[in-house]
Amino acid sequence: MPNFFDRNDSRPAKSRETSLFRDLKAIIAIAKPRAAGLRRILRQCDLQNIATPEDLSRVPVARRRDIEAMRAEDPPFGGLLATRPGAMRRVMCGIAQGQARDWWSSARALAAAGFEKGDIVLNCFSYHLSADGHIVEDGAMALGCAVIPAGNARVERKLEAIHALKPDAYCGEPEHLKQLLDAAQAANCDTSSLRKAFVFGKRLRPQLRAEIEARGIRVRQAYVTSELGVIAYETDLPDGRRGEGMIVNEGLHLEIVRPGANDAVPVGEIGEVVVTRANADAPVLRMSTGDLSRIIPGPSPCGRTATRIAGWLGRVDETTRALGRDLSPAHVIELEARHACVSRMQIAIGRDNGRDTVTLRAEGPRGDAQWLANLKSGLLAVAGVEGDIEIVPPGVLTEKSRLIVDERR
Repeated sequence: MPNFFDRNDSRPAKSRETSLFRDLKAIIAIAKPRAAGLRRILRQCDLQNIATPEDLSRVPVARRRDIEAMRAEDPPFGGLLATRPGAMRRVMCGIAQGQARDWWSSARALAAAGFEKGDIVLNCFSYHLSADGHIVEDGAMALGCAVIPAGNARVERKLEAIHALKPDAYCGEPEHLKQLLDAAQAANCDTSSLRKAFVFGKRLRPQLRAEIEARGIRVRQAYVTSELGVIAYETDLPDGRRGEGMIVNEGLHLEIVRPGANDAVPVGEIGEVVVTRANADAPVLRMSTGDLSRIIPGPSPCGRTATRIAGWLGRVDETTRALGRDLSPAHVIELEARHACVSRMQIAIGRDNGRDTVTLRAEGPRGDAQWLANLKSGLLAVAGVEGDIEIVPPGVLTEKSRLIVDERR
């Protein structure tokens, strides 16, 4: 079992489901007397316990506005904690971490990324009123790694740490890794000890992944939120190549529902990511992440048997209808994957003489007529709409730019 974390990675899917709902039923029975918010949720859907996926489907999806309303009514955690805040390990605004080892369930994802006992990990995620740094550190320490808590330190100080401590691995946002490597090259600092990276928080564009891996660092990304920890993670195939999509983490039940609704979409269709987490300190029932993804049918060739998803495919609130089509960030992400020579893209929707217009903005050198025609045909093939192509200079589109922008209003 190459780089499997434990036997749970390859257990039968039905065994995983049975075990998760058994644990969830026991956790809810213990948590209900302690968590007023959980009692209100179960009372609303007339449930005493949740023993099957069918029971769970009766629970209404909790979206961001619902969670914020619960926290406003019963601050600071909305009555969803089953362990009193003073008994938790860490408390942040709306987020709390219990005492259990690897509470965020990140060790499994780090192991899949090639992290192992004895590694030195440069952790560049923030530790300040943020869960990200702790999510990584706890998982790395559970694996037996040493951690350099670099956090938000200046780039110069991080380069000093790399020079002196020779870390094996990097954890942080992907763009920051490129920034570090560029700064190290300019300062003639040796970064050859870095051989692997575990990234999340920002989208890892195909071109950026290729650029980092060309420098000898294997990059694997995960899908992570502060409330839920590691939701899904990339894995390797037996031949060492990266597998398609991401594997859903153990202890979670993931659904893809129609955006804004409670019912699941057919397998393979894009929808809203909804997660249930069986956690004794803070059980989560059908929480929406506000993100889009889709389930990849069939088992992963990597040998793991958990559900596979396509990873992060944009935000629900960015999906916009134009020319009779629902245009979503997933279309932009697929176009970027098809046209690796383009570093960034954006679909802009406008209005001209009472008719919707679609423009694909692409960052890169101005190409020839055939290159532009390929982008135009790609837009039609992926999104099902015809549109214009606008080449924009570097810097116009950034990490903060929306993938779909509606300029009709």
